[in-house]
Amino acid sequence: MEFFGFDIALAVLAFVVVLVLFAGIKQVAQGYNYTVERFGRYTRTLKPGLNIIIPFIDRIGAKMNMMEQVLDVPTQEVITKDNATISVDGVTFYQVLEASRAAYEVRGLENAILNLTMTNIRTVMGSMDLDELLSKRDEINERLLRVVDEAVSPWGIKITRIEIKDINPPTDLVEAMGRQMKAERDKRANILDAEGFRAAEILKAEGQKQSQILEAEGEKEAAFREAEARERLAEAEAKATTVVSNAIEGGSSQAINYFVAQKYVEALGQIASANNQKVILMPLEATSILGSLGGIGEIAKEAFGGSSNKSSSKKSTPSVPSSDT
Repeated sequence: MEFFGFDIALAVLAFVVVLVLFAGIKQVAQGYNYTVERFGRYTRTLKPGLNIIIPFIDRIGAKMNMMEQVLDVPTQEVITKDNATISVDGVTFYQVLEASRAAYEVRGLENAILNLTMTNIRTVMGSMDLDELLSKRDEINERLLRVVDEAVSPWGIKITRIEIKDINPPTDLVEAMGRQMKAERDKRANILDAEGFRAAEILKAEGQKQSQILEAEGEKEAAFREAEARERLAEAEAKATTVVSNAIEGGSSQAINYFVAQKYVEALGQIASANNQKVILMPLEATSILGSLGGIGEIAKEAFGGSSNKSSSKKSTPSVPSSDT
């Protein structure tokens, strides 16, 4: 009997030792921190892994998730600076940096963060016009993040991001904004059309100006060349007249006959080449034309046979009978 009682006592002692060991050894999962309380007072924080506490004296207080967490912000109505009522919702990302402060500085951590976020959404967005709310979401997110993060910093919390998901104006306001946008686009389209028409007219005027300048320069060049041609023609006429005058002064009557015959033939050519003349009836004497042509032949003989006549003085120059016109 004594041996049996000793075995029972040994077994009970072993059981107590095992129970004490299980009560004193705590395993903390990765991503969590546990707070340790001794007689209800915080003493230390257990990190991930195996940790030892004093059994029956120390106990686990709060199990804090140290990973980044997301908190949905429910839809709420906000009145903007220009008295427009809109519906807004969002999302908040936060992370616990100090488990002890998050556990003992605030009660209901998620509810506290949510209320702070919603309050500051109304504050920040209520100080802006509707157009600013719709076009400056990044600025709204940055202001919310800065304000809320500063408010929760005493709790050992870090707000990593706050994002506004949806901004929903009333239906009638959306329709008015659509009409306003259409009017602005029509205005810009009309302005662009007017600017394009103006640019086209300017280019057209510039083209006409350049065309007129080039045309004037061409007319100027043509007039200059025409004047130069008339000047040369006048010089030739003057030279021809001088030659004829010199010939007349030298006693040659054939030269004047040649000059008159040339003008006579030119006048006949102009009459014959007229577009409105089909039949020409003129009382002209053939002998006068032949006499003139005889004068032309005499001058040609003098021009081309003058040197041979001078070398042989014995021969006399035959004369072609001519009649004066």
